[in-house]
Amino acid sequence: MTITAASMQKDVYKEFHSRAYHPDVTEVYANYTSRSGKLSNVENNNKVAFVGLQYFIKSYLQEEWQVFFDADKESAVANHRRIMSAMLGYPVDISYLEALHDLGYLPLKIKALPEGTLVPYQVPPITIVNTKPGFEWLTNMIETVLSCENWPIQTSATTSVAYLKVFREFAGKTGLPKEIVPFQGHDFSFRGMFGKHAAAMSGFGHLASGLVGTDTIPAVLFAEKYYSANVDEELVGCSVDATEHSVTCSWILEGEIEFFRYLMREQSPTGILSVVSDTWDFWKLVTEYLPLLKEEIMARNGTVVIRPDSGDPVKILTGYRLSPVSEYSELVNSQHEAEQAAVGEGFEAYSWQGEYYGVVEGETQRLELCEIKGLIECLWDTFGGTLTDKGYKLLDDHIGAIYGDAITLTRQRQILQRLMDKGFASKVVLGIGSFSYQYVTRDTHGSAVKATSVVKGNQRVAIFKEPKTDSKKRSAKGLLKVDCVDGELVCFDNVSEAEEQEGLLQVVFEDGKLIKETTLSDIRTRISTQI
Repeated sequence: MTITAASMQKDVYKEFHSRAYHPDVTEVYANYTSRSGKLSNVENNNKVAFVGLQYFIKSYLQEEWQVFFDADKESAVANHRRIMSAMLGYPVDISYLEALHDLGYLPLKIKALPEGTLVPYQVPPITIVNTKPGFEWLTNMIETVLSCENWPIQTSATTSVAYLKVFREFAGKTGLPKEIVPFQGHDFSFRGMFGKHAAAMSGFGHLASGLVGTDTIPAVLFAEKYYSANVDEELVGCSVDATEHSVTCSWILEGEIEFFRYLMREQSPTGILSVVSDTWDFWKLVTEYLPLLKEEIMARNGTVVIRPDSGDPVKILTGYRLSPVSEYSELVNSQHEAEQAAVGEGFEAYSWQGEYYGVVEGETQRLELCEIKGLIECLWDTFGGTLTDKGYKLLDDHIGAIYGDAITLTRQRQILQRLMDKGFASKVVLGIGSFSYQYVTRDTHGSAVKATSVVKGNQRVAIFKEPKTDSKKRSAKGLLKVDCVDGELVCFDNVSEAEEQEGLLQVVFEDGKLIKETTLSDIRTRISTQI
């Protein structure tokens, strides 16, 4: 659903504000700032990836408002008058909108840091001010939509940067070729998002970090439309031939071995082929079917990627921490004692009377050796590989693994750390879904738009909020300048008009025109240099 109604992309109560500002106020100056990481979904986070403003400018300030200006004046304001009068219960005065239509453009100036900047909390990446007296109401009229359209992209980009940093960290530690890293985090969030537009916005945030794996096609369309990306000239986002359970189930009579052969021989003879592998018996497929298919997989020009899709992803990929005690029955009198001893020493599995056991969701469960090893080690046993320059095992290029479900930032680190502890390079693709990208709110980074300065009776007046009931909601005051001090961005408030013209905030939009344009490539490069 697309609703084009530029003047009504706001909270209802803002309709009243054109009349509520002090009569002598001719200018309102505001900023957008992420204030706090107290509720951040990224542990120990101190910066937010500033991404998404250019989309807001192009889609709302230009495209949507142009519909308003292109219409004749009566048509432009008629529906606004009808809807607002009905919602407020009295005939609203729309003369302020008629004056705007007569003007023919949005008298706003937006200054910003370059998109892709990792911005510390309490530092504003955006300031907004009206450029013409009589339109002071406009600055904070757009507060609602500015916030709504910007915090989700920035939050997803910040999450994506966090994933990328961890992938980079373990690639460096284990010697994984760095060119693999951008493909290790794959966006599978589309189906779990609040609609296709939210999927495109968040999906662009994923791509902005420098990760390129995605199944969210609208994110690539978004990148092309708003950030000058071009799939014909650059790698914007990519995916692979992949199956799902419905496809596998259609081979229920023939079985999975024939299914693999059909895909490899007839439908995807080269390149990357990802096959969901837990439709029936995952460990049987790994330990029995794959060895039978080894010759064909190794002869194929490409990589077959095994995709488990259920169970604990940490243990499915990396196995269980097995106690080095070869047989507890020789040391203690009962299995309960053996289990207590193993768990007490930090292990997840143990041997008892020739069988392996572990505690799974609070219950003792018998385990197969393949489960103890985990998928990556099982694939190494069958297909082998090489050693990196750091001495870690790197799976052969013909085989790989992806886990596309329930991969949080915590689990990502656990998986890569446990693989490293077992002597394996961090060669695995992890899916990032809607839990990571949508289980967030505007409060995740405390993002808000606040006015801090007005011109009243030709005098500059610093304004601020400082609630006695919540000191964390204290705003900056006056005009703002952002500068770099000892390598970190710092906000200086209550500066002079001359000082406000200095610093790192640059004009990107003024009086209806986009002044400074950036690209997806620019953003990725900028982020890369900061992490």
